[in-house]
Amino acid sequence: MRIKPGEVIIQARPVESLAWALSRLLGRTVLDKSGLEGNYDITLRWTPDESQGGMLKGPEGSQQGTDNAPSPESSGPSIFAALQEQLGLKMESQKSPREILVIDNVERPSEN
Repeated sequence: MRIKPGEVIIQARPVESLAWALSRLLGRTVLDKSGLEGNYDITLRWTPDESQGGMLKGPEGSQQGTDNAPSPESSGPSIFAALQEQLGLKMESQKSPREILVIDNVERPSEN
């Protein structure tokens, strides 16, 4: 799997892998509700917007998963349009319950 601004390439993986990659890129939870089973080769290309560029920053500002390739053209589709045009998939915003762990107190263990 290769993820970089403007491109996701997945080989022989379930669609759930695409949902995981989109979660990383968008900074929001993306759930796979496609019902598609099995493994797929997926290539998705779009024009990243300014807000997506910082999502993949690694240590000291380096880009994770990039091959130092030039940025894609600015005239391409958005990530949402690319999903529908290239893969026939559509993302819909929904609210759903989410499990959250809250730590309200921390103490050092006793020495016994």
